[in-house]
Amino acid sequence: MAFFDDLRDKAMDLGRAGMAKSKQIAEIAKLNLANSSEEDAIKKAYIEIGKLYYAERGMAPEAAYVALCEKITASRTTIEENRTRIAELKTEDEMGEETPNVDVNVPPEEPDFFSECEVRDDCPEEPKE
Repeated sequence: MAFFDDLRDKAMDLGRAGMAKSKQIAEIAKLNLANSSEEDAIKKAYIEIGKLYYAERGMAPEAAYVALCEKITASRTTIEENRTRIAELKTEDEMGEETPNVDVNVPPEEPDFFSECEVRDDCPEEPKE
């Protein structure tokens, strides 16, 4: 019976160790998730700082921020140009301008010299032009 008692104790110890390890892994996962949430909060705060800086100083930024502010300004200009073009295209479409009719009938291709042959080796030589 001592053998079975010893075996039972070892199984219990193994079960406790497994449970402790799973709790540890669960806590690590929770902490990693919490860290990810905090990193997202930091990124959002950085974005807000950047937006505030650009709103207040975008037209006359400090030397270290000139290139970044110019990129933002250029991108905003491009976006506005694209929006204007989109509006123009929509207006053209609404005014009833029809797209020109395009003939989509394509003449059939000429038959291929080898189309009737199953294997190229069985076909006669291709005629020379």
